[in-house]
Amino acid sequence: MNSDKKREDRILAGRYHLIELVGSGAMGQVYRAEDKVLGGVTVAVKFLSHTLLNDKMRQRFEREATISALLGEKSLHIVKVRDYGVDENDVPFYVMEFLVGQSLSDIIKFQPLELKRFLRLTRQICVGLEAAHTGIMLHGELCQVVHRDIKPSNILVTKEPTLGELIKILDFGIARLVQANATQTHSFMGTLAYCSPEQMEGKKLDNRSDIYSLGVMMYEMLTLEMPILPDSSSFGAWYKAHHEYEPRPFDPRLNIPSELKNIIMRCMAKSREERPQTVGEIIQVIDNIEKSLQESATHDRTYFSGHPTVVADVNKDVVKGDDTPTIAIPTSRQKNRIDTSPTEVATQVSAGTTISKLTWPKNKPLQKIVFPRIVTTETETFASLWVMLDKQDIINRLISVRYNQFLFLHTPHPMILWITVIYNPTHGPRWLPCYLDLKSESSRQVVSLLSDTGSYRILFFAIEEPERCQHSMMSTIAANQCKIMKEWLKMTATMKTSGDPAVSKKRLKEEFERLKPKILAKLAESYK
Repeated sequence: MNSDKKREDRILAGRYHLIELVGSGAMGQVYRAEDKVLGGVTVAVKFLSHTLLNDKMRQRFEREATISALLGEKSLHIVKVRDYGVDENDVPFYVMEFLVGQSLSDIIKFQPLELKRFLRLTRQICVGLEAAHTGIMLHGELCQVVHRDIKPSNILVTKEPTLGELIKILDFGIARLVQANATQTHSFMGTLAYCSPEQMEGKKLDNRSDIYSLGVMMYEMLTLEMPILPDSSSFGAWYKAHHEYEPRPFDPRLNIPSELKNIIMRCMAKSREERPQTVGEIIQVIDNIEKSLQESATHDRTYFSGHPTVVADVNKDVVKGDDTPTIAIPTSRQKNRIDTSPTEVATQVSAGTTISKLTWPKNKPLQKIVFPRIVTTETETFASLWVMLDKQDIINRLISVRYNQFLFLHTPHPMILWITVIYNPTHGPRWLPCYLDLKSESSRQVVSLLSDTGSYRILFFAIEEPERCQHSMMSTIAANQCKIMKEWLKMTATMKTSGDPAVSKKRLKEEFERLKPKILAKLAESYK
């Protein structure tokens, strides 16, 4: 065979039925296959590229399979390799577990991780790296493994029924075995943006080089930005940047715990002696922060999407004491109208579709409006606010404080005004209010989901480019407010009313206008 193509629909090694090509790269191609010996279990088969069929690359490919197999047995957070062989055309392959999920690079493409999710995922990454760094037994010798290419695209986030989100570290193709008596070729391999200074020099590497790459990636996970940027994209420019440029400090408005900022900056130290010496040090910091967050769970400032979310206190003088926090983004200055059309109960998204691929509904006008919608993907169902603004207005508010408030009126017609506002001192507030009619089943489903999950997403669409979601933010709802919303649902479940919904909307809007100065004062205070 003189081609890497046309492998589909054949039986490999008498047991693996190749179904379709699912990925390809410089080293080779990956196919989805069925293991006929094990009753049709889905597996992934990776072939070495036909253009790399030389002794050196064969040895490297076999080493990749061996390292991954041994590490996969040692850690849940490294992809498992099950078999190795050579096909009828003398092309080596190995068989691994078939994983369905999203790469970390896709997850953080449009929004940074909220703190709790960041801690949960990063801890798993560290546990997987710790397994590699502590070593594997190979030919009777304990060998440390240095990945050498830690970056978001090599981290896969999958769903596991009992564990929830599960991290898998991919691509040990350029991993280095650190053996006591082995010599190492002094050559550069890796991804320029994440490489340690010593890696760019082709020096002998140890686990601390991976820790440098991890520091760069952690900074990106929390900010969407790279901590170090060169003057150009050339190797020489990156070499200079990693050796001479200090990482950019974190924006203080991100409200990241100082202990976390410090450990990330230490990871990116130019000298490996000044970095954390093991990923265990990073895990300890994560454990301390998670413990602190649990202890302060009742505080009314929480962390989300890398930026502070201000959660409203229960305000006893609002609508006779019956209020709950919510969110809003249209600004009164641009007179964004409140959408009163029926809530779409759900938007079904095809498998593998991400938020960035959502499109503005054809039945909605291309105007500055906001409306609620439940979105269902292959992996989750969530409540969301769909917002259309000018593209520049969206860009201006990528770093913002979010505040939400729910106002309720049970007579003459049971109605909630869901208020969201995003705010920064330079560009002011964007108010995003919408009504939820508690006699409407679709609105009740939205309220039920909000109160169950305690969070929702704000999806931004630009008037100039409505064909895709430009940006998304997550906003949390205080636990006591979720409890109150559940009570409202229960209270209104069997309520009979002949009152005019328009009257309730008018009264809620008047209350909203009265509250605006108080909300703005709270938001301004959050920046001091």
